[in-house]
Amino acid sequence: MRIGELAAAAGTTAKTLRFYESAGLIPQPRRSPNGYREYSDDMVSRLDFVRRGQSAGLSLAQIAEILHLRDEGRSPCAHVETLLTERLKELDRQISDLLELRETVAKLHESSRSPDSSLCRPDQVCRYI
Repeated sequence: MRIGELAAAAGTTAKTLRFYESAGLIPQPRRSPNGYREYSDDMVSRLDFVRRGQSAGLSLAQIAEILHLRDEGRSPCAHVETLLTERLKELDRQISDLLELRETVAKLHESSRSPDSSLCRPDQVCRYI
């Protein structure tokens, strides 16, 4: 199938496919005699994997590593499990940081709603922060 057909089947754009090619996420396709890219049907499932990897928060570099392992004939599942474990830890840290930030902002917001109507001092930008 040609690039436009693959893009439509995968729900993406030809520009994205060319980028994925240059990034090594999909292999260089065969070229027809007139120079058109010719992709195999299995590229649709490969692109679906890329999308699912991105949805899980994996970087394109990490997804490329996984695909490289598969292309070499090795099972990437142990590597994927390690990446997902790291991703979960990262998400837990981000959630913790966000909860801490929310508490700080909530306290600042509460203090800004106090009936104290005094103006900012000349040495302050804003008395709330």
